[in-house]
Amino acid sequence: MSPLVVVLLGTDHHPFDRLVEWADAAADRRPGVRFVVQHGMTRPPVNAEAHDFLHHGLLCELLDQASAVVSHGGPGVITEAREAGHVPLCVPRDPRLGEHVDGHQQRFAAMMGSVGVVRLVEDPAGFERELDAALLVGRAQGPAPVLEARQAARARAAVELTEVMTAVRPHGLRRRRHDVV
Repeated sequence: MSPLVVVLLGTDHHPFDRLVEWADAAADRRPGVRFVVQHGMTRPPVNAEAHDFLHHGLLCELLDQASAVVSHGGPGVITEAREAGHVPLCVPRDPRLGEHVDGHQQRFAAMMGSVGVVRLVEDPAGFERELDAALLVGRAQGPAPVLEARQAARARAAVELTEVMTAVRPHGLRRRRHDVV
């Protein structure tokens, strides 16, 4: 099976032509690699397989099969990639280029890059370099450590919420007649 690169631009309405162009150029230079680009509201790629949106099941399937993942700077998609065992190449949207309303993706991606959660990419040469490295190494780890930590945190939160609700309502969580349903 040939290597797979999954490129995720997200669903923001601002165009992100820069990342589509980088992915298209990379696909053109690597004919033996399958590129899947989820482009959202941005124009579709020419050389890569294009999807405007991916339902969650297909996204998870692609992440499981991927040799490398490229994402915008949103925490949701970064978390999905990490849970699938990837250290994604992260190209944050740049508001100076009309790709977003502000620089929050740049700040978040820089912080995540500084601790190794993502590989921050800022230019075409860096994109090519990091993509070659990601294709060489492949998936960084299995999904278990991140997924187990998230499930444990959810379980703790559920217990804490129950404790708070019980403390607020000393007679338990029963509804009273005047409660809004």
